[in-house]
Amino acid sequence: MTEPPASPEAPRNRVNTTQPHTARIWNYWLGGKDNYEIDRETGDQIRRLHPGIGDYALADRQFLGRAVSHLVSECGIRQFLDIGTGLPTAGNTHEVAQRLAPDARVVYVDNDPLVLAHARALLSSTPEGSTDYLDEDLRDVDGILDHAAKTLDLSSPVALMLLGVVIFVDDHEDPHGLVRRLVDALPPGSHLVLSHTITSPAMPDVDAAVAFWNEHGTPKLTQRTPADVTRFFDGLDLLDPGVVSCNHWRPDPSDEPVPDEVAMYGGVGRKA
Repeated sequence: MTEPPASPEAPRNRVNTTQPHTARIWNYWLGGKDNYEIDRETGDQIRRLHPGIGDYALADRQFLGRAVSHLVSECGIRQFLDIGTGLPTAGNTHEVAQRLAPDARVVYVDNDPLVLAHARALLSSTPEGSTDYLDEDLRDVDGILDHAAKTLDLSSPVALMLLGVVIFVDDHEDPHGLVRRLVDALPPGSHLVLSHTITSPAMPDVDAAVAFWNEHGTPKLTQRTPADVTRFFDGLDLLDPGVVSCNHWRPDPSDEPVPDEVAMYGGVGRKA
């Protein structure tokens, strides 16, 4: 198992506790404790604008669990590259994967200093498996792949996990091209698991909540339509039921209930 960064104090010094941050608000909505008063206040304000927003975090986390379980149990995947990890909560990728396959390997990638400060929790692993953590930005594709190759065998299938992270890449930065570069570097049999907040005329309160966030929080968000989200899977074989509201992707009756439709869409695609 790779050891966590030697000096977590440095990332903590980079944490801005006077401005709300999306990872900490997400943690607050999931019932975590790794957040500050400014995050809770902003999270509550966003929830007043869109009362169901907290359910998106839960739906996305449940989607992660079901997708990872399917990939391990049904597709034989044993390697995961999880970019945009977020703060550790229950049901992290390595926990789900190694519960089913103790030899699973996971590399986490995030550029949030608070996540880096909690890297030790993410780096726990079964003796048979391995986890690693990289302090890097999604936009540095080459850096991510070079580091991941120290833990993962990139000549064997890998599950690329991009849950709720591409929303932070603006259109002028070519988000579809970034995802394509990552997928292109992986061998046949690899899978893309992606979720993304959508914009829809049927959910105007979501747009209002995002606008509020972009005025007060960091980093800024870019919403996309369901069709734009589906484009991330171009060239891949989409698994049923396609790109849908996260809670509709192979739902499990044991999951905690969420609204029938959430503005967090997700899908899983296989590289032939």
